[in-house]
Amino acid sequence: MSETPTFGRFAEIPYDKMNPEQQAAYKEMMASRGGLPGPNKILVHNPKLAKVIGPYGAYHQTGGGNSISEREREIAVCIITSHWRSAYPTSAHERIGKQAGLPAAKVEAMVGGLPTSFDDEREQAVYEIAMVLTQGRWVPRGLYDRSVKALGHNGITDVITLMGHYSTVAMTLAFYDVPDGAPGMKR
Repeated sequence: MSETPTFGRFAEIPYDKMNPEQQAAYKEMMASRGGLPGPNKILVHNPKLAKVIGPYGAYHQTGGGNSISEREREIAVCIITSHWRSAYPTSAHERIGKQAGLPAAKVEAMVGGLPTSFDDEREQAVYEIAMVLTQGRWVPRGLYDRSVKALGHNGITDVITLMGHYSTVAMTLAFYDVPDGAPGMKR
């Protein structure tokens, strides 16, 4: 690995300098994700992890087969990435949330840790689930019942695993101090 950082504090390996396992993981991640965005620039250097996290991350994208809408996804992602105080994904998903049609004031409230609410019962359930889980609080019975009614168990587990995935994303990018908009190596 080069000693010169290319993505925050992380020094990416050029494709032609990767070992065969890393090159195979790179190709698989490019195929499953259509590119090498954000933390995948770092994770691809761990070939065993890249082989599982690429498709897992793709599942949580629009069209990936999950049961939540793009707006619902962005609610959970804005809350979890800002919880970990990670500049790169928080800023990116602040923009994406607004592009997905979430009101700017609501996105900014979520990113800033301020209270907000949603008229749509599914969006409100996602918001409340994300807030309760990021605050390390007990899930009250009323929230559980509303969430099951609004999202069903598949929707709930999709929200929770999405938050787990984006915790990995945010913590990885926070550890390597990747700033908002960092381009990294062209891939």
